[in-house]
Amino acid sequence: MSLKAEALQEIQLTRHFFSRSTRCLTESDSGFRATPETMTVAQQVAHVAQTLDWIREGMFEDRWDMDFEKAIGVTNAVTSLTAARKELDAAWERMSARVEASSDAELTQPMADNPILGTRARYNGIEAMIDHTGHHRGALTVYARLAGRVPEMPYGD
Repeated sequence: MSLKAEALQEIQLTRHFFSRSTRCLTESDSGFRATPETMTVAQQVAHVAQTLDWIREGMFEDRWDMDFEKAIGVTNAVTSLTAARKELDAAWERMSARVEASSDAELTQPMADNPILGTRARYNGIEAMIDHTGHHRGALTVYARLAGRVPEMPYGD
């Protein structure tokens, strides 16, 4: 399997696992948060979308925007799970399209030195995406249970 095909498969699987784990959450859960200082359900989903774009820009454009306060301000303004899911779907599509447009040679090229992944191969951005998305998928399944919902097992179908 080519590196590009592997990356596309990882994106598809990660997207599938996130969707299955979180689809029990509804629009009425948008404002739910585990504790007063944590992100809401809608904010977490928006943050995942935002980070997919951030990783894509970093791995392919060597642009790592480190203004986290600005990023937090954007996600803190999100109040609708439906809107956050729409943005997440679009971010998945942007990531998939950019990987589809790449070659194995590009994916093995080192990134410009950066504070996140250093000079690792561009493909390592896919691994970072998997880890970050998995972290929030897990948090959202805990949110779901705290809200009285039962998340599906992520691995299946």
